[in-house]
Amino acid sequence: MKTLRIWFACSLALAVTMLFDWPYGFFAILLPMFILGKSDQLNMPMVIIALVSAIWTTLQATLIVQSLQQHPLLLTAAVGLMMMAKCIEMMHPKTFLFGFMGLLVGSISLNYASYDFINIEEFNVNLWVIALVNIGICSLAWWLFPTSDSQQAPAMPPKNSELHTITQVATGWLVVMLAFVVFQFSDLYDSVSAQVSIIIVLVPMTLSGSWALAKIRIIGTGIGCLAGLAVQVGLGPWFSHGLLFWLAMTLAMGLFCHWQTKGPVKGGIAFSAMSALTVPLTTTLVPQQQDAFFAILYRFSSIFFTVVLTVIAIWIIDHGLKWWFRHHQPSTA
Repeated sequence: MKTLRIWFACSLALAVTMLFDWPYGFFAILLPMFILGKSDQLNMPMVIIALVSAIWTTLQATLIVQSLQQHPLLLTAAVGLMMMAKCIEMMHPKTFLFGFMGLLVGSISLNYASYDFINIEEFNVNLWVIALVNIGICSLAWWLFPTSDSQQAPAMPPKNSELHTITQVATGWLVVMLAFVVFQFSDLYDSVSAQVSIIIVLVPMTLSGSWALAKIRIIGTGIGCLAGLAVQVGLGPWFSHGLLFWLAMTLAMGLFCHWQTKGPVKGGIAFSAMSALTVPLTTTLVPQQQDAFFAILYRFSSIFFTVVLTVIAIWIIDHGLKWWFRHHQPSTA
């Protein structure tokens, strides 16, 4: 039932984005996959948190950039405070989703808001509408495909020491700020997938966890890119036919929706594969004008190098912080 629930929600979201021609419609497909994959029961607080976080974070990012764009030092300081709060929120189970969504949406909004040719207000409103529609899509999917399994109580994560928590928050914050500076000084507005990969790799907030997620991200992206190429080649001259395109995409999404129910490893691969499948084919592909072949190749290469560099940065920062704390702990008599 869970596979059908996710598959139905993603295919319905794709149909809605095609019907209304949303410019950032891939968010509508990935958001229900993420929400439905995390819970076996109707979890209305989760979908509401996603909506509130999207609205709050985009407002924060837009206000910061528009007010302080002419003052780089003040802009960096304000972004640093904003991202520090998000990293701290990610360390607590009850606020993890709010913090993760904040880092993810905030990074994208800050990047887009810094370019004059991007209508950040349009992006914000589009994202708000998608998050609002997501509530209806997820509710309908849960109603049509209710779970027959008993809900298991989530395992409580082990409590970390205060020093370990500080190290995790500091590592995540430094990597996020490093990515912010790089994207501010580089013309990388079309590399949002690489930027998202940095946040995803950071989710475990540990070196070993980030290394594992890096491998998952690369494998999933490769599989999704191959699926996207298969859809484009398979449709051939008929990819401009809306119904055939929707059917082909729905069939391609089926396997990834099934993997989403097979544990965290396959679920992570599935989510990365779904994003690699949907983003190029819903943004770059223009029927009778432009295919998505080079966009798919660029996506894989940019994500591969970004993930590798992110893991290296996490390793350097993690070891540097541990060395600093080890040599600056107060001695006990």
